[in-house]
Amino acid sequence: MCKVWVTLQLTAGLSAWAVVGHAQGVTTPDAERGKTIVTTVCAACHGADGNSAAETYPKLAGQHPGYIAKQLKDFKSATRSNPIMAGMAGTLSDQQIVDVAAYFSVQTPQPGYAHDKDTVALGQKIYRGGIADKGVPACAGCHGPAGQGIPSQYPRLSGQWAAYTASQLGAFTQGPGARNNSEPMHAIASRLSDNEIKAVADYIAGLH
Repeated sequence: MCKVWVTLQLTAGLSAWAVVGHAQGVTTPDAERGKTIVTTVCAACHGADGNSAAETYPKLAGQHPGYIAKQLKDFKSATRSNPIMAGMAGTLSDQQIVDVAAYFSVQTPQPGYAHDKDTVALGQKIYRGGIADKGVPACAGCHGPAGQGIPSQYPRLSGQWAAYTASQLGAFTQGPGARNNSEPMHAIASRLSDNEIKAVADYIAGLH
């Protein structure tokens, strides 16, 4: 892989290591060190290249490093509740977190597909235009028209498993005890019905 391209990927927007703060001893992210950790700790669920095989686990390939680093820190501090990930993240140092984030961020994401033709129109409407009478903004406003997100601010969603996206939107609706590390997403998801969540999640799976 071209080293220049990797460097550009890691520095686009916000460097992953900046997200974990000015922790003592944290140096520049190293994707090769991250690969070693991923192979031994993360690959069983998320895949060695960040393309998980099961819908239960999110695809992390191509995700913004700053976002991955923040989520790992949130799991570690219990700001984001998940017993399994709390245990996994709890074993990682701040340096290992940014290295893992660096590795996943430069992997090539595999495309996903929408599966329910009956809900594509509704999913597209929500993603691109929102639901005005419910005060739901267009997902594309933050996550981009093709679901690429905005580095340092909003995660990449393109091709993500529909079941995983739906589960996270459902968790956001519950807030504390489920997923409470994004107040804006809690407010937005809480205004969506179960059918609307399923529709937009399936639509997101086919974005590319």
